Amino acid sequence: MSKRALLTVLALVAVAGGAYRLGAFRDAPDARDAGTEAKVVYQCSMHPQIVQDHPGNCPICGMALQRVDLSEHERAAAPDAPAAAPEPRIKFYRHPMRPEIVSDHPAKDEMGMDYLPVYEEAGAAAADAGVPGHAPFTLSRERQQLIGVTRGRITVRPLAVEVRAVGRIAYDPVLYRAIVEYREAVRSRASFGANARSEARTGGDALVRGAYLRLLQQGLSEEQIRALARADHDPIELLLPSDSVWVYAQVYEYEVPLVRPGQEMTVTAPSQPGREFHATIAAVDAILDPATRTVRVRGRVSTPARELRPESFVQVRIVIPLGDRLAVPTEAVLDTGDHQIVFVVRGEGQFEPRSVTLGRSAQGYYEVLAGLADGDEVVTSANFLIDSESRFRAALAAFKPATSAH
Repeated sequence: MSKRALLTVLALVAVAGGAYRLGAFRDAPDARDAGTEAKVVYQCSMHPQIVQDHPGNCPICGMALQRVDLSEHERAAAPDAPAAAPEPRIKFYRHPMRPEIVSDHPAKDEMGMDYLPVYEEAGAAAADAGVPGHAPFTLSRERQQLIGVTRGRITVRPLAVEVRAVGRIAYDPVLYRAIVEYREAVRSRASFGANARSEARTGGDALVRGAYLRLLQQGLSEEQIRALARADHDPIELLLPSDSVWVYAQVYEYEVPLVRPGQEMTVTAPSQPGREFHATIAAVDAILDPATRTVRVRGRVSTPARELRPESFVQVRIVIPLGDRLAVPTEAVLDTGDHQIVFVVRGEGQFEPRSVTLGRSAQGYYEVLAGLADGDEVVTSANFLIDSESRFRAALAAFKPATSAH
């Protein structure tokens, strides 16, 4: 048989087979009536509740829907199989990089990128959260896990502030002279007898008052100045220390209200590694240094072995208990520049931006003055992603679909 004859025979066989199958299909009962037709649906692999009867993208995460072949019999036998949901209605389209630019019809940006569809659920206007530029919103549990959201609860806890400052061992000729002048003025006034002229007594009072004011400017308290008049200790230790030294610590302006005489300070020195010296704060200067924005705090340290020399560099630590305070973890707070905000968790997956008033930072927490209550639950990680979502929802609520693309 020639090659041409073989091709002719194969063509006739193919035509005959096709005609037979067409006749069999026409004579067969309706497959839909038999309940065996496979139904094709499209489902999101991340959000199984999203099911539709045609290809598309998930309105929640934007991933392409996956084809699922499921017969009617199999759908009836599987009670947990998700039911087909109607396609969410597109409310408007937004610029892929600038959410404030929206359009009521499909469009492209200046780089040729398609505008993103915004569906009815995602674009619904949110209630006013009281934080400008932010809006409350809801995230599914799967998306919270995807971005790593964690939570913390607001509670009342004991807090203590740790003030750290640099300092030095005092070598203070100015204070030494002021103390000596005050003592001499007090002795001179006391030497005036009852018969002294009024001018002399007036002059003596003026000398004592002037020396007294200089000591106040040096940061000594009234009680300390009265002790100096009684010669309770020798001021020569301000120049040549013997068994004790004065420590001067520079405390920043914002921490000064916490520091007061009588508190304990811990002193360490590079020249004495591994050792700690303890002192009690004796005085806090009344005048702020305008160059460093610090206030000088004085304490007296016992050093029988004379380990610390005048003008030596030291580091000072002062632990100040604040008592029981309502506290929020520092990682839960976002500072926008105008507001300090946290995201409060309401119900399952509902996030509400909240403006708060905070006090001092202590031990990894902020003291809460207003905006939160004991027992509130707040976001403690992925805050920047949550903040971006809140800003995006607020931008969507602010711009109507009627706004045309620029």
